[in-house]
Amino acid sequence: MDARFTAEQDEIRRTLRELLHKRCGPQELRAAVDTPAGHDVALWTALAEQLGLPGLALPEAYGGVGCSVTELALACEETGRALAPSPLLATAVLTAPLLLALGTDTQRSGLLPRIASGGLTAALAVPGPALTTALALTGHDRNGEWAGGGRAGGVQARRVDGGWRLYGQVEQVLDGHSADLLLVAAHAGGFTRSRVLLFLVRGDATGLTRVRQTTLDATRPQGRVQLRYAEAELLGEDGGDILPALARLGGTAAACLAAEAVGAADRVLERTVEYVGQREQFGRPVGSFQAVKHRLADVYVRVRAARSAAYHAAWAAAREARGEPAGGLALAQALQALRSAAAEGIQLHGGIGFTWEHEVHLYFKRAAGDELLFGPVHRLRAHAADAAHVFEEAGR
Repeated sequence: MDARFTAEQDEIRRTLRELLHKRCGPQELRAAVDTPAGHDVALWTALAEQLGLPGLALPEAYGGVGCSVTELALACEETGRALAPSPLLATAVLTAPLLLALGTDTQRSGLLPRIASGGLTAALAVPGPALTTALALTGHDRNGEWAGGGRAGGVQARRVDGGWRLYGQVEQVLDGHSADLLLVAAHAGGFTRSRVLLFLVRGDATGLTRVRQTTLDATRPQGRVQLRYAEAELLGEDGGDILPALARLGGTAAACLAAEAVGAADRVLERTVEYVGQREQFGRPVGSFQAVKHRLADVYVRVRAARSAAYHAAWAAAREARGEPAGGLALAQALQALRSAAAEGIQLHGGIGFTWEHEVHLYFKRAAGDELLFGPVHRLRAHAADAAHVFEEAGR
């Protein structure tokens, strides 16, 4: 593994950081999360037109840049630093790879160029809090029971007049309230022959109702999706098995999420170090006390270790290193580093750390919200250990 970044990768990081510094400061961030979409549409357009961010990891044949997961993870690291609310995670990380892997030629040629240009946003709708199970990060379900079991709950699909109709409800869909296109996991075939399929649902489809939910982390907008016999189109050819594709997506998603968490942890650590160097107590800066130095040094080590794990996970995902638990372990490491950095940031900022006027509390909420959505850490590590047969080898 060559850990050095190319000049192109360094340029992506530098350009994106400069753009977000200008367009996604504290005031712009607060204004963006208060909009109905939950993100700055103008900023998303700029990211698409100037950097090609939505199509960074898409092939050039579909209007993408043709880069790998590594470049996409670097982009996520920078958006994580700024806590930039954008459709990047839902569209480019969770949905576009599935369209590329499972879609028909017509579906790919019709949807992917629009995603790459930033003109089409998308979201992956997985019933219940089962996203990490569907992506094989906290469990491996070969029958797709995470989608509702087929008998009740989740989303049911039924053929009607040669087409498909969906009925059910999906909670906690990232950007589900505003996405132009929904990729919905649903059961088809009844209970005895139930199977999980993916369906395309347009944002303006008849029978579709969406409501933005109040979330702990306002920078990670989520929606409730209700489907009442909504018109849908089957993704790919009839009978295709989507579970392996979701499991492969798990490595990519985990690497990008880990990089995003590392970016947030690094930024809140920078802010905390800057603050303790300015705040004085007993006639000297707080940061000069040995106890404070030790606490921040521990956070620094965790952030550095998490960054190395995230980069390795991106490298493994780019080379499709199947069976390697790098993604889940990197995500666990990064979530723990972010939680530690945010907690120390709150403590060392004192009373102002959790006020609305200060930004540190946003990083604390991102840490707590991400672990609820993509963790918990102990489950990520336990599943990675099972996948690597760690305990089986130790017992021999």
